[in-house]
Amino acid sequence: MVCQMKSFLFLFIVLVLSKTVISARKPSKSQSKPCKNFVLYYHDIMFGVDDVQNATSAAVTNPPGLGNFKFGKLVIFDDPVTIDKNYQSEPVARAQGFYFYDMKNDYNAWFSYTLVFNSTQHKGTLNIMGADLMMEKTRDLSVVGGTGDFFMSRGIVTFETDTFEGAKYFRVKMDIKLYDCY
Repeated sequence: MVCQMKSFLFLFIVLVLSKTVISARKPSKSQSKPCKNFVLYYHDIMFGVDDVQNATSAAVTNPPGLGNFKFGKLVIFDDPVTIDKNYQSEPVARAQGFYFYDMKNDYNAWFSYTLVFNSTQHKGTLNIMGADLMMEKTRDLSVVGGTGDFFMSRGIVTFETDTFEGAKYFRVKMDIKLYDCY
């Protein structure tokens, strides 16, 4: 009788523990469809002699001369972000952060920035970072977090250079797909 009671108690404890472990396991989410998806345009006007008033970014270090691909150049920016291609459109966010050129044998930049939203549609931030392999048609960077409407968001931003005017201006289409939305 005591042996049966011990067996029953042991089985009961095993069942309770397995139920606890199973319920604690987070169910897997479907990664095939993003929970939020939108397109924005990032406009960058480099600081230069002929456009000081409109500049939204500036190089804070110059390349040390180790090749022809700006290796070592660091740029800080506070760029307007719009919902369309028009630079004069009302910004829905600001992209604030930096990028630096980190390859000696090709154009490549590493970005780290925050999209700061302050519009009627969205409030909060998205934190984005990753390598921008500039010679590729499209490039994916990581969304590593957010605040406000984007609390703890994670996902992918696909960059596609839309316009490039040398060292003065460029526009990047950002296709933002968020897979973790709370």
